[in-house]
Amino acid sequence: MENQLQDPLDHMRYERARKRVKQVSGFYKHLATYILVNLFILSETYFDLKPNEAFLTFDNFSVAFFWGFGLLVHALSTFGPNAFMGQNWEERKINEIMEREKGKKWE
Repeated sequence: MENQLQDPLDHMRYERARKRVKQVSGFYKHLATYILVNLFILSETYFDLKPNEAFLTFDNFSVAFFWGFGLLVHALSTFGPNAFMGQNWEERKINEIMEREKGKKWE
């Protein structure tokens, strides 16, 4: 692997890919936790119902609803287009800084 990363651009691409994999992995862990925890909460709620008590109420689903909103925001930040900075903003900014640094002399 050392030979593959000798070129600074290859190293930058590798680091960017590693960062992206970490983002996607973090989202899937969040999703799995959401599903497992909410299944547990909803099953507990269902089995603790009193006779003639409604299951389909907002109180029973409020955790799933609000957490689901947070999960949606996480999904958009991971997979959605970057609305604030545009696509490839990070790469363009890195190239801009590298070009600017190329002209400087270190004393």
